Amino acid sequence: QVQLVESGGGLVQPGGSLRLSCVVSGSPFSVNTMGWYRQAPGKQRELVARIGRGGTTNYADSVKGRFTISRDNAKNTVYLQMNSLNPEDTAVYYCNVYIVLTEYWGQGTQVIVSS
Repeated sequence: QVQLVESGGGLVQPGGSLRLSCVVSGSPFSVNTMGWYRQAPGKQRELVARIGRGGTTNYADSVKGRFTISRDNAKNTVYLQMNSLNPEDTAVYYCNVYIVLTEYWGQGTQVIVSS
């Protein structure tokens, strides 16, 4: 049973930083693409950033230059370093991975940016 466990969300002031982590367990196969999506109240879920197994990354325009995605293949873990946070970044952040041809989602971690 594949499980994704996210951590690192919380309340932060505008201009602050947070680091999200997502640990993948239970798979006998390598994890391919890993990524982060977010869903704000009343909005559709959107891609924030993703990273291939070899390290190729892509980002949503709204987070370029502020967020950095990285991964540790040995630990089956993906990270999202979020800097210069603003209230528009408030959302539930979901970890997303592909293992072979199957997509998996985490349960989500809340990020609130507010003064």
